[in-house]
Amino acid sequence: MRRFLVLLTTLAACAGLSTLPAAAAPSDCGLAWGSQDKTSSTYSTATVADVRAGRHECFDRLVIDLSGPAAGYHVGYVGTVTQDGSGATVPLRGGAYLQIAVHAPAYDDAGSSTYNPSNRTELLSTSGYPTLRQVAFAGSFEGRTTFGLGVRARLPFRVSTVDNPARVVVDVAHSW
Repeated sequence: MRRFLVLLTTLAACAGLSTLPAAAAPSDCGLAWGSQDKTSSTYSTATVADVRAGRHECFDRLVIDLSGPAAGYHVGYVGTVTQDGSGATVPLRGGAYLQIAVHAPAYDDAGSSTYNPSNRTELLSTSGYPTLRQVAFAGSFEGRTTFGLGVRARLPFRVSTVDNPARVVVDVAHSW
């Protein structure tokens, strides 16, 4: 009987160990970004030429292509993205919204559009992106062009500029 109880106790202990939660796998991303506003005050003679996006292992990327030297920006989470000039609300899908203002117009010196999307509310498909939910054009006014970016949640992000070819890059992490 004693052997039976020892065997039963051993089996119970082994079963209990198999129900312990697995240790969390360490992230290979090592992202040390935050969710506070990012700003660069540089202005440029460049104009907005295009918008595109890409998926990466640890983040989704939005790229704003420019026709000349890289411009400054102001990017931050807002309760509502608004259109330049009018202040009208730009509806977006997602749990959080980034307002991206690039210090470059979407029109040339003659007032002709350099970036005129066919659908201002859906600049590109975000289907299959872990973080991006919607990209919308919020207008261009007084040398500044604004975009709304709907994301899954308020996640860390970073902003950078690249000179050749010129672009403003916004990366939003998949998780904290």
